[in-house]
Amino acid sequence: MLELKNISYSVKDETTGRKQDILKDVNLTFEDKSISVITGPNGSGKSTLIKIIMGFDRPTAGKVLFDGEDITELGITDRARRGFTIAFQQPVRFKGITVKKLLELACGKKLGIDEMCDCLSSVGLCARNYIDRAVDGTLSGGELKRIELAVAMAKGGDVFLLDEPEAGIDLWSFEDLVKIFDKLRDKTVIIVSHQQRILETADKIILLDHDTVTSADKKDDLFALLTRRPSLCWREVKES
Repeated sequence: MLELKNISYSVKDETTGRKQDILKDVNLTFEDKSISVITGPNGSGKSTLIKIIMGFDRPTAGKVLFDGEDITELGITDRARRGFTIAFQQPVRFKGITVKKLLELACGKKLGIDEMCDCLSSVGLCARNYIDRAVDGTLSGGELKRIELAVAMAKGGDVFLLDEPEAGIDLWSFEDLVKIFDKLRDKTVIIVSHQQRILETADKIILLDHDTVTSADKKDDLFALLTRRPSLCWREVKES
């Protein structure tokens, strides 16, 4: 189980020099074998919260507990070793590294074509067309996003942090993305998203609205609120 206790995070405003609170006294529990979706207006601290959980940022105050262990001061590498896996809102490009090499680095072993096919087909890509491609600007944003998700699946882990995994994914591939979440239901999955279809997959919905955190284990109650006020956070999936 993952717990956030009284998490606060603030930065110094470069213009005024004053402290600016991004997160304030956030208390959340993420159960094992559950999917939680964090949603809310832009600038409400959703991505910051994900970075704190992964260890990219240290909270100004509060603790991060994993299976009862205080991991607040642990860095990214130590958290990855404990089973934390992240997929970013904007996928990272790796000049000179092929898709094949990146998948092998993620899972820590050599992979055969069948294994790579399993990884890439789960995100709608054909291994033979991609394993020798470089993970760089020659790939589209949607291709990079899907490869990043394939790498996250290859690495595995107990806690998956997915920051707007739908970014760059077209409507044709959207249901494949939802199927990935179903494959991860035996893990702790935390997703940042505005998309209604992704919110529908959640066991718990968490609404961040700047200084206010609303968490609903009975998601239907919060889902009803979001339905009445769709401008608050979500977007329907629309065909481009």
